[in-house]
Amino acid sequence: MRWQTEVLISPLKDRINYKDGIIFMGSCFAAEIGAKMEQLRFKVVVNPFGVLFNPGSISSSLKRIDTCELFTEDDLIKAGDIYKSFSHGSEFASTSKDKFLSQNNSTLKSVSNHYKNCRWVVLTLGTSWVYRERIGGKIVSNCHKLPHSFFERTTMEVDEIVESLSPAIEANPHMRWIITVSPVRHLKEGANGNQLSKARLLLATEILVKRFSNVFYFPAYEIFMDQLRDYRFYAEDMVHPSREAVNYIWEQFCSFALDSSCDKIMKQVNELNLLKGHRPMFPESEDYKSLLEKIAILEQKLAKEGL
Repeated sequence: MRWQTEVLISPLKDRINYKDGIIFMGSCFAAEIGAKMEQLRFKVVVNPFGVLFNPGSISSSLKRIDTCELFTEDDLIKAGDIYKSFSHGSEFASTSKDKFLSQNNSTLKSVSNHYKNCRWVVLTLGTSWVYRERIGGKIVSNCHKLPHSFFERTTMEVDEIVESLSPAIEANPHMRWIITVSPVRHLKEGANGNQLSKARLLLATEILVKRFSNVFYFPAYEIFMDQLRDYRFYAEDMVHPSREAVNYIWEQFCSFALDSSCDKIMKQVNELNLLKGHRPMFPESEDYKSLLEKIAILEQKLAKEGL
């Protein structure tokens, strides 16, 4: 007897390898999977402006990266003595206007250069609910806890989502695009509102996959909601997937997207990370010296692979 509904996934014909440039953008689920790629030393950039929850924010960020339009004083907002922007998460804030612009424009230049050489773009859509500035109607990536009167909370409809993401895909036909819908629940609009929001994202993604031959869908949402259909796979907040769920979906993503040539290198990097994570009680011991020799040998092997 089967106690689980298995989500069948057809692996990509063209797969990610260690030579490819990759960028992950989107919800905190993109950050989770992207971080695993970083730890394994793939050529990856993850959420360079912070977590982006909606397609509108992802679209405007992709445009900024593609054009490398630098941030200026006009992009800044000041809350108390802290400088922020509606394009960034709070972790990018600064008490110095010049420091904010210098650091974030330096990041933008680096990411823009990486993006131009990318072969893969992975987008994780979290919600179709957005906050728009009442003056101008621009979708913001982060409200920074400013008064509600500054914003209008609305939804992006399916056609609007499609049209917001299509220009970046059309402008970069040489790139492969993987789109997934985050299983993280956005319950501010209630359980039904969350489902409707996810439905808009799924419908928009289906249109994009049908419209562009270089766009592919990875069913993270379905794996979590159908295959891992149990509250034990939620974290304590009952909103985010648990560590076990993230690891399982990561395994499915590897089978879906990673080339088999990565297996040996990933195994070596994992072994190296475990060795480096060891904290010796006796650094002067022969055992620890032997461990350091193993680390050096693995580093040399990976260096030959350009890692």
